[in-house]
Amino acid sequence: MLSLFLKSLLGAAAVLAIALLSRSKVFFIAGLVPLFPTFALIAHVIVGTERGMAALRTTALFGLWSLIPYALYLFVVYWACVRYSLVATLLMATVVWVVTAGVVVITWVRL
Repeated sequence: MLSLFLKSLLGAAAVLAIALLSRSKVFFIAGLVPLFPTFALIAHVIVGTERGMAALRTTALFGLWSLIPYALYLFVVYWACVRYSLVATLLMATVVWVVTAGVVVITWVRL
């Protein structure tokens, strides 16, 4: 139970950092915070502990593949934000992320 509480604190700290940075002069750094491996660290501890180092290695490799949907999400946000409203921009970017993530998962499973 304590472990679960500590993991939730990491997530809350990330959200707090994003909120505080978005209001500062260096607001753009708020885009770097989600890339801090908060949740990856949690996943890697769990996988490494429960499944071993070979599974951790596979998880890390899949994590590299997961950068593809995130990069496309950011590209769509960058491109669409000067053309569409905030809601439309984020909706389009999210759809692109979901579709691309699905393709990555299907490709990974088939390989």
